[in-house]
This record gives sequence, structure tokens and C-alpha cells, in this order.
Amino acid sequence: MFRKDSLRPSLLAVVCLAVAFAGQSAHASTVAVGNCKSNVPQFSTISAAVTAVPTGGTVDVCPGTYPEQVLITKNLTLLGIASGTSDAAVVVPPAAGLVSNGSDIFGNPVAAQIFVQGANVTVSHLTVDGTGNNLAGCGAPTLEGIYFQNATGKITDDVVRNQYQTDFTDYGGCQNGLAINVESLTNTATVTISDNSVRAYQKNGITATGAATGPGSPGPSVAITANYIVGLAATSMNWPGGAAENGVQVGFGAGGSVTGNTVNDNIWYADDASQPGNAASGILVYASSGITISANSVGSAQFGITVDTDPTYGPADSNVISSNKVSGTQIFDAIDLCSSSNSARTNTVYGSAESGIHVDDSCGSGNNNTVTGNTINEACAGVLLGTGTGNVTSPNTFFNVTNTTLAGDVCTPTPQRGAKRSATKPRPSPFTPNRK
Repeated sequence: MFRKDSLRPSLLAVVCLAVAFAGQSAHASTVAVGNCKSNVPQFSTISAAVTAVPTGGTVDVCPGTYPEQVLITKNLTLLGIASGTSDAAVVVPPAAGLVSNGSDIFGNPVAAQIFVQGANVTVSHLTVDGTGNNLAGCGAPTLEGIYFQNATGKITDDVVRNQYQTDFTDYGGCQNGLAINVESLTNTATVTISDNSVRAYQKNGITATGAATGPGSPGPSVAITANYIVGLAATSMNWPGGAAENGVQVGFGAGGSVTGNTVNDNIWYADDASQPGNAASGILVYASSGITISANSVGSAQFGITVDTDPTYGPADSNVISSNKVSGTQIFDAIDLCSSSNSARTNTVYGSAESGIHVDDSCGSGNNNTVTGNTINEACAGVLLGTGTGNVTSPNTFFNVTNTTLAGDVCTPTPQRGAKRSATKPRPSPFTPNRK
């Protein structure tokens, strides 16, 4: 005969095992959003999965549409995965639109779809679509697709699109709408931004911003590599209209490299230069030094590649611009060096409205630049020289240029459809921090 109490040790063992398995499930290193994976904890929203996964874990996001704003403050990997024939995990605004969900490093409100704060995070294989954000008017909060703040990690193999306000063409010069933004107040943040498709942004495609405290400001180190970046181009034929887009902006103390990217269609106000101080650029380095810009293809911008010193925020010196292809620059220069001690070499320029390469003194510098080994086909000046000193501007190869080398800061371009000239030559317009 079996005694009733003889079963108690076995029952206790079963209960203990059940508790152990439940604990493992609650703290699984991989969790899923959606139901495309078995044998892992499943959640209906990305935010819930991010909360549940332990530090260092992975959140697998099944194909589907996720109307939410996601905040990440711990180390993890956020990964879109395929299921069957579907391979699109899409983050969209909630039905009521985006709301402010934090502040940038300067204290300004932001409405970010994926907000990474102070952690080491990989965001990969996701589509972040700003359609339906319901942010109207010009002002706070700043619309952002993927935002890394004082964070490290990777943003890779993503799609970030439609980061613009639905009414922004009614507010000329409204500098809002950042597809990917990396900001840091220190030099310790290192972020790789690679192999993403970035398109239809209001202000900037990819932005990296430092502390903006003046010369020598600290900032993140970014490797911006092999991305496909396409702006909205001219968004209105009438003033006011749109924003001065930049495909890539590295500035205010940020450092690193911009290599192997394709950057097209960054235009402000129907190619019109009649509004001094505003122009769009393919790649802009602003008040940051020592940046490598190489092997990029830049087309259809008002400035192709430009490096600009700012009297308040600091120099943009000692940058290397090499082996880039710049084509179809509208209104202004294919490569503009508005700073000192830069090297522009082995670049190829096709069809620049103004100069192929401008050694520019309008930013208060423009000395000791080296411009050699470049090939320039069609421009009103192959090399346009300001009044700086110590610049080396040969040898270069020229085809079909009105002047191979011309003194000054302006040459007369071949007339283009819709192109207008003004007495004051605009500068590229950066996304500028509002320091509170």
C-alpha cells in the first residue's frame, strides 16, 4: 500500500522544476514580438518585449506593423526577422500620431519613433516609417525616426522613411525631420550606421551632432557607411517651401567617417538661390574636424560635399575628401572647402553648375588646403580660389570647363532651368542645435 505522504518529495520536485522553467521563460535572452517564433516568450508590442528582455538580450520582431514609440535604455539587440515569405517589420506612429517622448542633449523636446538612450544597442532589419505622425506647424518637438542619445551600437540594414510633417511645405525653412540622428555630449559614444535605406526626410537623412560648446567640442564618433540616402528634392516651386535638406550632416564636434554612400536629391526651394543663408547639400561637415569623406556618390544637390567652419561652434579643418563622385550639382559648387588644411584629392566631378572645387574663404578661413589629382568635367571653374593663402591646387585634370582655375568666390554658371542667382551666395544650412 502506498502512503499518501510518500508522494510529497516527487510533487515538490515537479513544482520546483515548473518554477525554474517559468523563471527561465521570464528571463529568456531572446524574446519575440508577434507569434512567428515558438519556444520563446511572445509579446504583442515592441515596447513590452524591450521591457521584458534582460540586459544584453535580443528582441526578434516578426513581420507586421507596430504602431508605437519605443524607448530603449538598456543594452540589447532589436532585430526584424523573416517569417515564411514575409520580411517586413514596420514601426509606424500610433493612431493619434507621435508625441514628445523625451528631450535631446540640449533639452529640446523630441518625438522619436525609436529612442535609444545611454545604452549599447543594435537596431537592425526594421522599417521605421513616419507616415501619419500628425506633427503640424514649425517648431517643437523634433521629428526623429531612429535617435541614439549618448549611446553606442549599430544602426544597420534598416529602412527609415517619410520623416516629414504633412504640412511642412507651408512653413518655409522649417528645419524639422531627421531620419537617423546620433547625438552625444562625450567622446565615448561610437555608432556604426551602415547599409540603410534612408529616404523622404524633411531636414536631414543621417545626422551626427556633438556638444556644440565651441572649438574642440566633444561628440560621438560615427562610421556612416554604404547607405542609400535620397531626399525629397525641391518640395515647392513657390516660396515659402520645404527645408534645406542635407543627406548627411556631421557637426558640432562629432567625428568619424562618411564612406561608400549614395546620396541624391537634396534641394531647397526649387533650386532657388534668392534666399541668402539657405542651401541644401549632399554631405555637410559643419564645425567638425578630421572627418574622412571617401568613395561616396553624390548627385543632384545644391552643394555636393562641403566642409564649413563656424565662428561660434568651431573649425571644420583637416578633413580628407577623396575618391568621391559628385554629379549634377545645381546652383553652387560640387566640393566646397570653407575651412583650412583640408585635402581634396582623386575626386571626380561631372556637371557642376558653379565650380568643381571651391577653396572658399567666406567662413573666415580657407588656407593651406590641398586640391590635387581630381578630374572635373563641365563647370564654370574647375577650381575656384578665394583669397586664402598656402593653398595647393595642382595637378588636376579638366574637361569642358570655362576656366580651369579662377580667382574669387563666384563664377558664372551655364543657365539652368529654374536657376536664379543672388548677390549674396548662400551657405549650406545645417540642422543647428538649440542650446537651452
